[in-house]
Amino acid sequence: MKALVTGASSGIGKEMCYYLGELGYDVILVARDKKNLEDVASKIKTNTRVIDLDLSKRENAFKLYEMTKDENIDLLVNGAGFGLFGKTWETDLDRELSMIDLNVTSLHILTKLFLQDMVKRNSGRILNIASSAGFLAGPILNTYYSTKNYVLRFTEAIYEELRHDNINVHVSALCPGPVDTNFNKVAGGSFATKALDATYVARYGIDKCLKNKLVIVPGFGMKLVIFFQRFAPLKLLLRMTYGVQKQKASKGGKNV
Repeated sequence: MKALVTGASSGIGKEMCYYLGELGYDVILVARDKKNLEDVASKIKTNTRVIDLDLSKRENAFKLYEMTKDENIDLLVNGAGFGLFGKTWETDLDRELSMIDLNVTSLHILTKLFLQDMVKRNSGRILNIASSAGFLAGPILNTYYSTKNYVLRFTEAIYEELRHDNINVHVSALCPGPVDTNFNKVAGGSFATKALDATYVARYGIDKCLKNKLVIVPGFGMKLVIFFQRFAPLKLLLRMTYGVQKQKASKGGKNV
């Protein structure tokens, strides 16, 4: 068995690599930071391969596929991504476009290309790391929330296409709430609530993916939030989300 994991140098992606190694998967680790990738790979007992690429450049997504298309990937984990706090008219446009290219464009490219191979083989799994942000609009973290909405709905639609054609390929979207990772340092904020442990989220996500769960939400509290938000008026949800994100960004030193 072989897995390819993007965003493998830190956070949920790193912990997934460790767990996949424990489960007997050979692992291809992909991220920008070669040194960190090599450190992660050194702790995995199965066979590993390190590929250092910046997937915020869409041409590198195509390059990654060409480098690994003959490896018969059993599990693709699209875990690379980042966020950016701030009001939409104040955040850096180039940074946002890089986020869209990483969180959406490269994920779309890799999902599509590997999915085509998996459909031909009639086997394989894809786990796209979305977020609980995928269920909402996100003032103060607008572009990030929007990208995760894309990831979630994109994955759900693929699921139905596969189900309808009775194809033995499975897709899942992991939608955690706050997780104790490097996300806040990159985004420029701090969680207002207690974050879940990245190891727990990674293992939970992989386990549910291997059981063909479509939408995976770790933590009972976040499950409740997602359930009850469907009954709240949209404008109330927007105000509440604004308040939560403003508190996060303020803790990170941002002027909002």
